[in-house]
Amino acid sequence: MSSVWRDDPAAVRPMLATTAAAPLDSPDLAYEPKYDGIRAIAAVDPHAGGVRLWSRLGNDKTTQFPDVSAALRNWARSLDRPVVLDGEIVALDDRGEPVGFQRLQGRIHLKAPGTEAPVAYIVFDLLRDGDEDLRSRPLRERRARLEALGVGTADGGLRVSEQVVGDGRQLHGRAQAYGWEGIIAKRLDSRYASGRRSPDWRKLKLVRRQACVIGGWTDPRGSRPFFGALLLGVYDDGRLQYVGHTGAGFTDAELGRVWKQLHALETKTSPFATTPRTNERPHWVQPTLVAEVKLTEWTADGRLRHPTYIGLRDDIAPKEVRREPDQIVGRTLQVRQASPTGLAPRAERDRAANRAATARLSPAAVARLLDQIDALEDDGGNGVLELPGGERLEVSNLRKVFWPALELTKGDLFRHYVRVAPFILPALADRPLVMKRYPNGIGARPFYQHRAPERRPAGVRVEYATSGTETRPHIIGGSLLTLLYTVQLAAISQDPWFSRVQSEDVADHVAIDLDPPDGAPFSRVRDVARRVRDELNTLNAPAFAKTSGSGGLHIYVPMPPDTPYQAGLLFCQIVATMVARKHPRAATVERSLKARGGGVYVDYLQNARGKTLASAYSARANAFAGVSMPVTWAEIDEGVSPRDFTIRTTAGRLAAVGDLWVRLCRSKGADLRAVMQYAEP
Repeated sequence: MSSVWRDDPAAVRPMLATTAAAPLDSPDLAYEPKYDGIRAIAAVDPHAGGVRLWSRLGNDKTTQFPDVSAALRNWARSLDRPVVLDGEIVALDDRGEPVGFQRLQGRIHLKAPGTEAPVAYIVFDLLRDGDEDLRSRPLRERRARLEALGVGTADGGLRVSEQVVGDGRQLHGRAQAYGWEGIIAKRLDSRYASGRRSPDWRKLKLVRRQACVIGGWTDPRGSRPFFGALLLGVYDDGRLQYVGHTGAGFTDAELGRVWKQLHALETKTSPFATTPRTNERPHWVQPTLVAEVKLTEWTADGRLRHPTYIGLRDDIAPKEVRREPDQIVGRTLQVRQASPTGLAPRAERDRAANRAATARLSPAAVARLLDQIDALEDDGGNGVLELPGGERLEVSNLRKVFWPALELTKGDLFRHYVRVAPFILPALADRPLVMKRYPNGIGARPFYQHRAPERRPAGVRVEYATSGTETRPHIIGGSLLTLLYTVQLAAISQDPWFSRVQSEDVADHVAIDLDPPDGAPFSRVRDVARRVRDELNTLNAPAFAKTSGSGGLHIYVPMPPDTPYQAGLLFCQIVATMVARKHPRAATVERSLKARGGGVYVDYLQNARGKTLASAYSARANAFAGVSMPVTWAEIDEGVSPRDFTIRTTAGRLAAVGDLWVRLCRSKGADLRAVMQYAEP
């Protein structure tokens, strides 16, 4: 049953699509052209005679597009009830066909209907029908009811989007032939998720486009007026990263219009995380303007290649600007076809190759790799590693000092991961990785990288994975080549998801992270770890501990098959809360540092999808070059210390005790029903 409409229509925000692959022939999908305009919600009330249009950010568009508003009012005369529509405002060519966003720029500021650059409102969804809120209903029902309304005007200024169900190959071919931006694939059973980006709707792009935040401009050369180029960036983990500049695509009139807005925003400070070098004198601005550009490709170092300005976007919030995932190979859409296992065929081949590569890591193979690293570092620090199985990896700067106080180099980091590779690779296999990169060692500022570099060695596995509203191409762990490639990128630790890429929603295990206050002795952490163990013993839940590699401990619990992240998070929350309740002087679940007092923070929040902890056997970027090392409960009782395990001592440790972490992978999952009974008062 549909619910009663209760919202102020102007508060509604559109559902957004994710840039990701989808099959072109699926009975579960509907396919539509990706219109290149301004997304707009329209509220039409025939009784009050009112029409309101607003963008995805809530900016009013009613007077900016008076002919669209007029078309909606004319159509409203055929209605007997209010409706709320979702669609796209597009510019039209001389034949009445939708054209690109750039043609829309001249119409954005009109206050009265005109004859230049005619526009249309193309409707593709119905959110309200009379008093009914249809957003909880499946797309197939919303679409049928939309078509029954008879949306359309004689002059074509109001129309319903084209849609085909089940087979989008012909539509995709037309998109390629006519140079469309792409197509949209929508699940027929999808509910309308207002204001959210959902994988139920997927953008299959053909032309590379990218929204960018303007961070500044450069002085012009020669006779060019106003400015030379815009300095562009995208946000990554909350920081504005410079991605390039463009001076192409402007008319003199557009140069003047953009410069007027830039000049009003000028500031003395660069908004970019790293200030870019420019050929001409730069001027910085507050990062509040968004420009859309088209490009030929992304370079290996994360720069736009041949970007061309298309127009300013006032319907995109600057803080939402992220790099769009690449979906193009030449002019052909890259589509991952499903296999019986749920993996792409290439991914299945990669998994087999990863297993074979791990099997080839005999002690003799490890010794040969260590000899190569020694030779390369002695010879200047640059060269090519020959890996078992014939793969090759170009490496550089092996002499660079990563731990200054200990005089440990990037080469030492390579040696560590070669030694632990037979143990760490099974823990990383099939898992998306998040890299925290230290290109200048632990004394310099690091940066996080979720997205896989576009250019990488052949054989490094990359798959798309979604966390929150972001779908990104991630490096997938499991092979020696991939492991050492991340080391070459100066990722000191290995930080995998708790799920595998073929089952992104399923947590294989959960973890409780014990984080002590600054200056606290490690004995406090050991004490709280024993309290956590006691609670888990009450539940007959297996528990496996490892040092964090810094000042804390991680306690992992295997989950039963098909456990969603939410269930694993709740499990840890209940256990952590019980520990804090029973031992308030020793442990706390308070997130605020001020509220924790001297208690060890029992952190259960790392168990959300896309969150990570350093893997077992992972090196850490701290002063003593620690390693996250699996330990026994007997060692915790006897007084183990994190400083017992460093990249210098790991080889001896593994020779003495072997792989303690393999027990986690082989253990039966915890009984989640027991924890729910345990939590009852």
